[in-house]
Amino acid sequence: MGEPPASLRAKAKELPRLATPGDLADWLGLPIGELDWFAASLRSDLTADGPLCHYRYRYRYRWLAKRRGGYRLIEIPKPRMRGLQRRVLHRILEQVPAHDAAHGCVSGRSTISAALPHSGKNLVLQIYLQDFFTGVTAGRLHAMFRTLGYPPAAARTLTGLVTHSTPYSILRASPSPELGQNDDAGTKSRRHAMLRIAHLPQGAPSSPALANLCAYRLDLRLSGAAAACGIGYTRYVDDLIFSGDDAFARKMERVKSMLYSIIVDEGFEPHYRKTRAQRQATSQRIVGMVVNQKPNVPRREFDTLKAILHNCRRHGPQGQNHLCHPHFRQHLLGRISRVAQLNANRGERLLREFRQIDWSPAVLPKAG
Repeated sequence: MGEPPASLRAKAKELPRLATPGDLADWLGLPIGELDWFAASLRSDLTADGPLCHYRYRYRYRWLAKRRGGYRLIEIPKPRMRGLQRRVLHRILEQVPAHDAAHGCVSGRSTISAALPHSGKNLVLQIYLQDFFTGVTAGRLHAMFRTLGYPPAAARTLTGLVTHSTPYSILRASPSPELGQNDDAGTKSRRHAMLRIAHLPQGAPSSPALANLCAYRLDLRLSGAAAACGIGYTRYVDDLIFSGDDAFARKMERVKSMLYSIIVDEGFEPHYRKTRAQRQATSQRIVGMVVNQKPNVPRREFDTLKAILHNCRRHGPQGQNHLCHPHFRQHLLGRISRVAQLNANRGERLLREFRQIDWSPAVLPKAG
């Protein structure tokens, strides 16, 4: 067992000493043979319904449509694999702090903390990372575990526990791009090739923390570049946000080119077509909120929620659960709470409407 770099030791908490795969098996409470079985994701002969696949066939692979075209594959591990990944998350990954600029999936931070530094700025620039989780490969994760001090064999086994190679049968069942969507056949083929390589699966509990740690150097370099240019920078998962005053607006193209170079140099890929520059004269929307003056809920989102609550009060909630939320009442309360966090007056208005809804069992909405 080696030691992490001095800069990391100063911030990280005590990590478990796992010098060999046997130590890792004992730490996880598994026989060494069973640990090898769970860490088989680096093999290339996985099948969706085979004994080495720890991601449930059919019900645990989901192709979700993106808002702007294309599909995202959600890969959800089986319960035992999910339990092992959670142990790695809580006992190893959460002991190593993410960069201060990272706000997605970090305890104590949120979309609000990511948006707050950019409120009231003359220009807000958003750069998205393409295939953020899929692009974090086993090789990069192995290097990250080695940096934390784990020897090659232990690092390889840890990598096998937190990565997944998507079986061919799942990729063959992926939806075809629709006419007019940005996700064309070439993009689909390239994405499938990436999914066949061991990568971070979207749906695993350990993936967000691992992605943040693998993006630490990216955050470090982008923060330094932003500070040198006199602009602000935060990252929410794959959403990179920069903001500044008129001086930033005048040199934006040069700064953007520099930021692209850093992103590519760090092994990530900018989604060039989704890059957006928003000035004060327009509605500046980032991470689901408007930030022209201060973080606030978009007017359309507020009006939609207000209309749902009004219809629930007048006609009963049973006809308003269009998305079949199994816990519709809690879902609405969560949305109201988010509004209240950003705008107390609007939140109180919605809460008054909510309190007038009849939630008696006879009118409870049914989940489909």
